[in-house]
Formats: sequence, structure tokens, C-alpha cells
Amino acid sequence: MKFKNTILTILFSLSCFLSFSQEGLPLYTDYLTDNYYLIHPSMAGAANCAKVRLTGRQQWFGVEDAPKLLTMSINGRIGETPSALGAILFTDTNGYHSQNGAYLTYAHHLLFSRSEADLNMLSFGLSAGFIQYQLDQTSFFNDPAIQTIINNETNFNIDFGFSYHFLDFYFHGTVKNVLKNAGVNNDIEITSNLRRYLASVGNVFSKYGSEWSYEPSIMFQYKEGTSEASIDVNAKVYKQMDFGKLWAGVSYRQSLDGAEYLTSTNQVRSQKLQQITPILGVDFNNFMFAYNYTYQTNSVVLTNGGFHQLTLGFNFNCRAKRYDCKCPAVN
Repeated sequence: MKFKNTILTILFSLSCFLSFSQEGLPLYTDYLTDNYYLIHPSMAGAANCAKVRLTGRQQWFGVEDAPKLLTMSINGRIGETPSALGAILFTDTNGYHSQNGAYLTYAHHLLFSRSEADLNMLSFGLSAGFIQYQLDQTSFFNDPAIQTIINNETNFNIDFGFSYHFLDFYFHGTVKNVLKNAGVNNDIEITSNLRRYLASVGNVFSKYGSEWSYEPSIMFQYKEGTSEASIDVNAKVYKQMDFGKLWAGVSYRQSLDGAEYLTSTNQVRSQKLQQITPILGVDFNNFMFAYNYTYQTNSVVLTNGGFHQLTLGFNFNCRAKRYDCKCPAVN
């Protein structure tokens, strides 16, 4: 019975992350570490500075072949024009599956206010790139029906979206993986429709002259092919310092869809994916460092170990004049 429950636990835990495999760049909470461009192409060049961001994520320390992700992104304005360019490279491994991708982005920003003193900006972005999927079957020796080979497939896809900033308020909407892909499974039901819809909304609050500011936000995501949906509820606080800024936050992710599992007494129960992620960060002059730790709060999990992620950033080509707003993603 214990062995049976162990298998069920593993299957449920893996099902929680199945939606992240073979879909391009996975969606975690790294966008909250001053990295909205990673999920919203319209944020390329939206900030006062050009940005470079490196992230590394490791799940389940001590578990063999546990998921891990590395990303590198760069984005910035083209001179003094309203146009911007960006690029993203990533490598993502999850057991026998892996994917490597590269995206290029063009964004355009329309400033409706007469000057940058009052931020009122609508932005559009389009990303296009290639994703190489790989399935390593060389260690599948016990099943004669499976070829012990490495399957590779390279697909092209695009993301597009828009962002709107008004003073300290912002809204982002993005459609990811617009085109149909085959992946390495060649299964229409699994990999054909990877389209995902994202919507983020938030606002930064602060008193006039205060060194403190507060940013609540929400992100909703919906995966069309499997009708899966989830919501992130986020809160961040910032403290302005002489050298830059200190900030911290917390994110809570709740899946709106559940999965069934069998208990030790043969009872069928259901639970939904629930994650909580505390975040710590510091901006030191033009450098940024952030750390976040994701803990899965479900009663049935693969392991009690969490997911660690580091983000390193550097800002350059900063414009002398900043927007007159408490808007960390833009200023």
C-alpha cells in the first residue's frame, strides 16, 4: 500500500508540472524579479534603462533529473526612438525531456502624455523564435517497444501582447505560442495547441515623499489546449536607499483545476496546485540581485524540498530623465 501511494504521489506531483513541459519558456514567478519582459514581449524597452537579466532555477534538490531552468534576456530602446528590441535564450530540462529556445522581440511604445512627467504609455510587442525539443530514450532498455534513441524536433512559434502604463497603474496582456507545434511526441492532443493567455494587472502605492512603496498585483493564465487555468496573487514592498533600493515580496499561485489521488484507505480525493513564493531583492546602482524560493503547500507532493531561483541583472544606457511615477518595472 505504501508503494502504491508513493507512485500516486509521484504521478500527481508530475502532473502539476506537466503543463510546463514542451511549451517553450516555462512560467514561474521570475517575472516578479524585475523581469516582466520574460513573459510579456511588450515590456521590451519599456523601462528607463536597457536591461540584462540572468536567471537560474533548480527544483527538488537531491532528486535525480529534477527540473531546472536557465534564462538570459536583454532588451532596450533603439536610441531615442519609441521602438525597442529584445532577445531571450533559455534551456529547460525535466527528466528525459529538454528544450532549448531563442526568441527575438520587437516592441513599440506610444506615449500619450505630452511629457514623461505623467506616464501614459501604450506598448505593443511581438516575439518570434525557435524551440528545440528533445526526448532522450537511450536509457529505456526494458521496453522493446521503445527505440533507445534521442528524438529531436525544432519548431517555430510567436508570442504577442500589449502593455498599458498610466502613472503607477499597469496592465499586460499576452498570447504565447500562437502557432501549432508538433514537439517530439507527435501527439495532437498533447503538443499541437500550446497557446497560453496571460493577463497581469497591478498598482504601486506610496505617500508623497515617503521612501516606502507597495505593489499588489495579480496574474491570470489560461492554457487553451488543456483548459487549465491558474492565478497568482502577489504583493511587494520597496524601500528607497542611498545606493538604490531594497525590496521583498510574496507570491501565491493557485490552480483553478484539481487532480484526483488515492489515499491509504482507498479514498479518492482531489487537490489543486498551491505554491507560495517569498522574494528578496536589492538594486545596487545599476546592478540587481534577487532570490526566490517556491514551496508547494499541497498535502501530496513528490518531496518536501522547494524550488530555488536566483536572478542577476544589470542596467545600462539609462536615460537621464526618469518617469515621474512609483513604477519599478519602468523606472
